[in-house]
Amino acid sequence: MSKTEILKDKSRRSMKPTVFIYDTTLRDGAQAEDVNFSVEDMVRVARKLDQFGVHYIEGGWPGSKPRDVAFFAEMRRIRLKKAKLVAFGATRRAGLKVSADPSMKALVSSGAAAATIFGKSWDLHVHKALKTTLNENLSMIGESVAFLKKHMDEVFFDAEHFFDGYKANPEYALEALLAAEAAGADCLVLCDTNGGTLSYEVEDIIKQVKPKIRAPFGIHAHNDSELAVANSLAAVKLGAVQVHGTINGYGERCGNANLCSVIPALKLKMGIDCISDGNLARLRAVSRYVDELANLPHRKRQPYVGDSAFAHKAGVHVDAVAKNPLTYEHIIPEQVGNMRRILVSDLAGRSNIIEKAAELGIALRKDSPELQKILKRVKQLENEGYEFEGAEGSLELLMLRAGHSYESVFNIFDRIDYRVLTEKRKADPHPVSEATVTVKVGETIEHTAAWGTGPVNALDNALRKVLPRYFPGKGLEHVRLLDYKVRVLTAAEGTAARVRVLIESGDGKAKWGTVGVSENVIEASWQALVDSIEYKLLRTTKKKH
Repeated sequence: MSKTEILKDKSRRSMKPTVFIYDTTLRDGAQAEDVNFSVEDMVRVARKLDQFGVHYIEGGWPGSKPRDVAFFAEMRRIRLKKAKLVAFGATRRAGLKVSADPSMKALVSSGAAAATIFGKSWDLHVHKALKTTLNENLSMIGESVAFLKKHMDEVFFDAEHFFDGYKANPEYALEALLAAEAAGADCLVLCDTNGGTLSYEVEDIIKQVKPKIRAPFGIHAHNDSELAVANSLAAVKLGAVQVHGTINGYGERCGNANLCSVIPALKLKMGIDCISDGNLARLRAVSRYVDELANLPHRKRQPYVGDSAFAHKAGVHVDAVAKNPLTYEHIIPEQVGNMRRILVSDLAGRSNIIEKAAELGIALRKDSPELQKILKRVKQLENEGYEFEGAEGSLELLMLRAGHSYESVFNIFDRIDYRVLTEKRKADPHPVSEATVTVKVGETIEHTAAWGTGPVNALDNALRKVLPRYFPGKGLEHVRLLDYKVRVLTAAEGTAARVRVLIESGDGKAKWGTVGVSENVIEASWQALVDSIEYKLLRTTKKKH
């Protein structure tokens, strides 16, 4: 079945009533370790989520900290196209009139169209955290919901620690829900706040609770048992109409339900029309956008949106996927904005090489004489410690070098020798390096030197000093080293260990990776660096062969 046929087959399926996506990246997600959004970041994320098509955006707790106050003030000037902005807060304080509670006032004056308040549904928390009576806690829930209903479009009640509370005292946990329902709550959100409830427990408890409430219910799951997504889907299966979560699963401790997994599962697996097909295709872009603003690395093994989500390495898999993607892919990658990646390694077979060559625009057939040469060379180099999964620039060069016409077509320079000196001068706060390189371009041999802040930087500067004269207009001046990684491969050998150097380079338009391996870290760096520059020249010289 072709990709088009698969998509048509999926589109024929009837869609069930929608489930509302409630994003709490800016509140619960911002509580994650290493996440620290500025007000401007929060505004940009809110805009992106609105464009993406979520139904509710929880913006924070107005009155709790200056940043959230500033965010809501800023959002007053911004008109969301689809999503409703939600302000988050707690029920009124014990012993305080609801109209006099600062938290209630802050929610009403936030400018948000809706509010979510959390209240205790576990008697342990009522006694130990709030230090009040069970009846007073129920009054706090009911009075807070009723007060907010007079001033806001929608009010949602987060039953905090609901599942733990139900297991400890089911009658009281249910009373907490009914108090919110009686006061007019638009949705009763069942929270697995500690994230320790197993999926079968979630199902059993919802089945017991559902017949006893009339208001719609939702789910808010944390991931401390690696079940936040599973628990959310289980709740939807049993009738939950609102699903809380965060982009990329950010959240306190182990995080919240990951909307980047929840949304495609609802849409593609359960047939629930929670978001449009076009917006679903932007899922990966949204995931990466939020990662960038959070200044966090993208998790390559994240389902659906990670770089490895549709990466195939084993030769048997690659061969099967080429015949029918359904053999080793549970969805079409493009449905979530991702793409298939064919990896080449010592596990690679002929199919891997052919598919990868096609991906890189290199004409290679099963009967091509270079095929076996490339496969043999890849296996040999990876046995020596090379890694091409993150160095596709070096891999493409390897494939092209297997052809007889490579040098005559591309006229790339030859490296002859190099020398690097590093010294620490008393007058200078940091060591300085000087690199001398000798290269051959055509019939001309060039010898030059340059300084740098380190040996690799010095080598880079020396090459840039001479090569642009011979390759004008090729954009070498725009190439920058974006990332540099060193991995020790044979640690048992101590300082004589073999190392692998991975370099990521970019020119403002594209990025590429190259690799070098040696017992000498400078030599490994030189290999990767030269490949990086040669790859740039390759991209801008002539059509790939």
